[in-house]
Amino acid sequence: MNFVLLIFLPIVAALFVPLLVRKLKDIHTGWFVLLVPVSLFIFYIGFLKTTMDGGHAIAELQWIPSLGISFVSYIDGLSLLFTLLITGIGALVVLYSIFYLDKRKEKLNHFYVYLLIFMSAMLGVVQSDNVISLYLFWELTSISSFLLIGYWNTRDGSRFGALKSMMITVFGGLMMLGGFVLLGIMGDTFSIRELIANAPTFVGHEFFTLALVLVLLGAFTKSAQFPFHIWLPDAMEAPTPVSAYLHSATMVKAGLYLVARFTPIFAVSEVWIWLVAGIGLLTLFWGSFFAVKQTDLKAILAFSTVSQLGLIMSLLGAGALAYHSDDPIFKFATFAAIFHLINHAVFKGSLFMIAGIVDHETGTRDIRKLGGLMSIMPVSFTVAFIGSMSMAGLPPFGGFLSKEMFLQSMLAIRHFELFNFATWGIIFPVIAWIASVFTFIYSFYFVFKTFAGKQKSEPLPTKPHEAPVGMLVSPVILATLVVGIFFIPNLIGKWFVKPAVMAVQPDLYSHPSEVAVHVAAWHGIAAPELWMTVSLVGVGLVLFLTLARWQKLYDIQPEYLSLNALYDSAMFVSEGGMNKLSRFYMTGLIRTYLIYMFAFIAAITAATLFIKEAFIVDMESFAPVNLYGVLTAIVLVIAVCMVLLAKTRLSAIIALGAVGYSVALFFVIFKAPDLALTQLVIETISVALFLLAFKHLPSLNNHGQTKRNKIGNLIIAAGVGITVTLVALSAHSQKLIPSISQYYKDTVYTEAGGGNIVNVILVDYRGFDTLFEIAVLSIAGIAVLAMIRLKLSKKEENTDENK
Repeated sequence: MNFVLLIFLPIVAALFVPLLVRKLKDIHTGWFVLLVPVSLFIFYIGFLKTTMDGGHAIAELQWIPSLGISFVSYIDGLSLLFTLLITGIGALVVLYSIFYLDKRKEKLNHFYVYLLIFMSAMLGVVQSDNVISLYLFWELTSISSFLLIGYWNTRDGSRFGALKSMMITVFGGLMMLGGFVLLGIMGDTFSIRELIANAPTFVGHEFFTLALVLVLLGAFTKSAQFPFHIWLPDAMEAPTPVSAYLHSATMVKAGLYLVARFTPIFAVSEVWIWLVAGIGLLTLFWGSFFAVKQTDLKAILAFSTVSQLGLIMSLLGAGALAYHSDDPIFKFATFAAIFHLINHAVFKGSLFMIAGIVDHETGTRDIRKLGGLMSIMPVSFTVAFIGSMSMAGLPPFGGFLSKEMFLQSMLAIRHFELFNFATWGIIFPVIAWIASVFTFIYSFYFVFKTFAGKQKSEPLPTKPHEAPVGMLVSPVILATLVVGIFFIPNLIGKWFVKPAVMAVQPDLYSHPSEVAVHVAAWHGIAAPELWMTVSLVGVGLVLFLTLARWQKLYDIQPEYLSLNALYDSAMFVSEGGMNKLSRFYMTGLIRTYLIYMFAFIAAITAATLFIKEAFIVDMESFAPVNLYGVLTAIVLVIAVCMVLLAKTRLSAIIALGAVGYSVALFFVIFKAPDLALTQLVIETISVALFLLAFKHLPSLNNHGQTKRNKIGNLIIAAGVGITVTLVALSAHSQKLIPSISQYYKDTVYTEAGGGNIVNVILVDYRGFDTLFEIAVLSIAGIAVLAMIRLKLSKKEENTDENK
């Protein structure tokens, strides 16, 4: 089976969603959509045995083979891990959405179509071996996420958040495409596997650093790294199932996947290591610091997601040091990054779902109005507690293990002696500790400010109560995994993490057994990461208990100095400038647009001819011009001038007919009777049609043209004419390849059974082209007929009203 087709299975399923919504009104459409991710998860989990042994599976579907572009599904440890996250958590999100979205109130056909398109796009991103097809799926994730974020399109916030996310991520995607093109130039291939194999030859290439930066721009924008993180909080206007899926487990991790996948190519560069590790650490601090400022539950989770994505990014940067050092701690950093990626997808998915449940069952997400829900919503509190404690990095939850690995890796960076890390490396464990303190605070802030304490005196919009069982199933499953990962980390490491690490660092391992990492919760009383954890818990607990006293410090920063304000100002200025520019050249007159197009075509073509020294005139093969040709040319020029100077419609039609018949005479003179006959028929029909429609033709006028405009039009017309003549002369004078006319002469009778070359070309050699031209003319004729009938019906209505 060509399993590359499975990437498109969700899109195919999306085609049937509108039909299911219409026909099965008593059954929630989500039950049928659920079959798609469940089926895919069951299928892909069968690849675990292959990837665990260090192997891979590959399938290909040709797309544009002449350009080296195809759909290649390459499944190794890294792509399989992301595939299972996309399908596994996707299944839980769909199950959650069945109970979250009311089929009577919501447009489920839109929601599930968008969600399935996004699922296909993400599968394509993580499985594509061809960078061009990867880019295609990458942008499809931006488009589908735009639709999902703006699902409630009647809300201003939804539309604004959707546009903001698409503007930033599409910008990054375009930059990434530039990086891919440069990689293709350097490696003479678009295959990621072949690029990795040829990576040593790229070092020192003039495009190497530029390609590196462009690829990172794509990764940073998609994974909400500083300063591009500003789109993620606004994306929280999406329905909670979208947030749980896109902004915790899948879309925001696409950038992490990109960095991990291209690490074998760029890890040799100091620029790559500093940008990935440095920007990741800055994002971790920025997101964790501002998460405590938020008052909306989903906004808290949005900034916490930013911080956790920064943590994973910094670990991938630290892991790239393994290409420059034999110290196993840096290989361990990559293991920690993959391990925390799994942890984050699990605990953050459950927390987003709990935020949605609180909103659904209380009518608000404002943490200032919440409190005391522990006894009313005990199951939701339990899940929120487990997820928050894992996010805070406390035992016995999976997040504790990967957080310890993170601290250990950051401590090791200061001992690396290359790339100035021995000097500046000390900032890594310091910032990591500070950011971890704020991570502890926002984790406690989220769960205890929502569920602990007393209920506020002001009544909530909805009387709070526990969510229905169906809505709790998915977050409970994820919370169970959070606890389970803590007790069986090495099983997770063996089946999922180690194969992914081998894919990120293929040059450093030959077999999974070499990924000798044993995950343990206890590293001894002298372990520095243990004391960092103890100290951050102590400081974090004090700061949390005194939160009301210092949280007002966030109000000191003026809103106009924020990155969001900078983005808004840039959009406002650019929108105003573009509007003025558009109003300048968008006059609404077809004549104006034709002037732009003809002037540009003439200028760029003529300039290319002379810059490339392509204009050559060889008159040796020209046919001799006799007296009849000269006279016909004079008649043709006079007829053209009469068309331009005609004062009446009739004289213009007659002059236009004279132009066409003069061209037909040229074909006769140069012994092309078939072309002459075709031209005569077409010209006769054209003139007849003009005369038939004579009554309805508009009167001739100058359309308000001034003398200056006429001179400009004359210059452009002359320029186009001269340019076309130059191109014709140049093309005739330097034929780089043999003419195809001889092939037609040799085969038109023997293979096509015809004697008229023109007719045979139109009917046989270009049969489909002619067929489609006829189809276009037929469609245009039907449209004209419909417009005429519409006009006649309006006249009849007006006549009836007058009567």
